[in-house]
Amino acid sequence: MSDTVLSVTGVAKEYKLYPTPRARLRALLTGKATHRSHWALNDVSFELRRGECIGVIGDNGAGKSTLLKLLAGTLQPSHGRIDRVGRVTAILELGAGFHPDFSGRDNLYFAGSLIGITHDEMARLEPEIIDFCELGEALDRPVKTYSSGMTVRLAFALVTAVQPDVLIVDEALAVGDQNFQKKCVERITAFRNSGCTILFCSHSPYHVRHLCDRALWLKAGRVEQFGNTEAVLAAYDVHTRAREAAADSGTAGVPMPGVTECDAQESSAAIDSVVQHPSDTSQPSARDTGSACLLSVDVAHLADPVSDQPPVLQGQDLVVTIRARGRGSERPHIGFMIEQSKGVGITSLATHEDGAAPALLEDGTWQSVLTFPDLPLHSGDYVISAFLFDETGLAVYDQWFQFLHFRFIFPKPLPGLVRLPHHWS
Repeated sequence: MSDTVLSVTGVAKEYKLYPTPRARLRALLTGKATHRSHWALNDVSFELRRGECIGVIGDNGAGKSTLLKLLAGTLQPSHGRIDRVGRVTAILELGAGFHPDFSGRDNLYFAGSLIGITHDEMARLEPEIIDFCELGEALDRPVKTYSSGMTVRLAFALVTAVQPDVLIVDEALAVGDQNFQKKCVERITAFRNSGCTILFCSHSPYHVRHLCDRALWLKAGRVEQFGNTEAVLAAYDVHTRAREAAADSGTAGVPMPGVTECDAQESSAAIDSVVQHPSDTSQPSARDTGSACLLSVDVAHLADPVSDQPPVLQGQDLVVTIRARGRGSERPHIGFMIEQSKGVGITSLATHEDGAAPALLEDGTWQSVLTFPDLPLHSGDYVISAFLFDETGLAVYDQWFQFLHFRFIFPKPLPGLVRLPHHWS
């Protein structure tokens, strides 16, 4: 097809594993194979069309990172063929091409040359890159004096300075503090909106669902499913829950997007989830750092807990008041999720998904009140989570994941989980 910018046909990648370095050397000298083969990928085929965004999902060890490195050209396949059209940029191991003794400014030219940016082109791009990475005077210091977050800032600004035909992103939607995190999201979103083709690898079903047209599920190095994003995510979710049940892990489901803490430290790590122990029913304390964060989540009509039992919801209505601090004058969005305490997720909601918006209070904070009239759940123990998004709903500033457990008593002793809307005739 003429609009195909990336074609992967029967690609496989073999790693030869030797018991010792001596055995590897002996095999090189004698030509006798003494290794065992590990196939990180096997018979992978798909196409990526111009302007399309594909999400790559799968368990750890499924072959996702190997696939991205093959597509970026940093690895070569053992079998099969990869055809690329146009400029391919990969956001993988940010900062890996920097020389530690060079200054940040010198590394722009050095590392830029490695990804195909000429000296003259870099001279033209330099002011924009410097403005984006926000390193100030540190730009003229050796990179070895940088924190990991500063290195990632410079690397991200560099590799995204020129819009490619194909952008490969490995779990790098957000790096650094909240301000820079938002700039990263906005830049990648702008690429997508202007027709850039994106292959996005992530453990966040939320971001895959909101960014990707199609999804590719890798399982043990093979394509398990490829197609409509929602269909693939649903199948992967069933697989994930079955695996967790088999391992008897006791987890309560897959969270909404991983996020940084409210007072996000500069870090090169991917966004982490803030998870409290299931027995902890206290609210996380709000930190007065000036960053956007959740301040309080209050559930009305909860009785005082007895012993180590969760508090009981009094009445049949669930009313949750969520208050947050935003970032500057930006109107944030708020998310909410309820799950069984040791079971499946029940529902997740967000103001930006429902066409709602938090209200601005007199003290400059934001508040949303979420009401479930006549809560349609049967008796049981439940756990809630709260999330704070930016104005687009893609950057996630803060989350209180599974922070409050409560017990709900439905007056009729019926089995099941929820009461669905229905009528008899």
